[in-house]
Amino acid sequence: MAILIGDTAPDFTLDSTEGPIHFYDYIEGFWAVLFSHPKNFTPVCTTELGYTAKLKDEFEKRGVKVLGLSVDKLEDHAGWAKDIEETQGAALNFPLLADTNGEVARQYDMIHPNADNSLTVRSVFVIGPDKKVKLKIEYPASTGRNFDEVLRVIDSLQLTAKHQVATPVNWKNGEDVIIVPAVSNEAAREKYPEGWKELKPYLRIVPQPRA
Repeated sequence: MAILIGDTAPDFTLDSTEGPIHFYDYIEGFWAVLFSHPKNFTPVCTTELGYTAKLKDEFEKRGVKVLGLSVDKLEDHAGWAKDIEETQGAALNFPLLADTNGEVARQYDMIHPNADNSLTVRSVFVIGPDKKVKLKIEYPASTGRNFDEVLRVIDSLQLTAKHQVATPVNWKNGEDVIIVPAVSNEAAREKYPEGWKELKPYLRIVPQPRA
């Protein structure tokens, strides 16, 4: 069964570059990003891990823990980490999991047999503090991911989890948002006493809530 948005993320325990990690304990009270890598010592993965390491402060200020997953052996991770630091200018600063038997990759449906029957595709899961999957993105092995987009979606997920709003196309943090249709005009007036722009009864635009 595929893991879908709204499903509870499977728990697991794996060795990592930062020691054994019990997933649920590690992310307790935090948001999490779990993303898979087809193979160590590959060019696209090297650029992805380096860029993600550079985003450490951005993830931390959003209360997000990042974990990478590879089906290669733990002893191979150290050499790759040196290459990442040398070529990308950033040292690995988040756990890289060693899923050597592919058990977690299969739990998360990261292996697509029609693409490759042993290597993972480039899966990204954003998981909330409630341990439920909030976002799932999959890329082919040949295409690097956009981690600026992952941060953008996390901003939206965290905002919309707190307020009864949705974010429009290409939204970025700080831009106007949409009052969800489930909020009546009466309720909206209490929440937004300064009013809103009504393009249609179902499309009401307000400044992003700050509280």
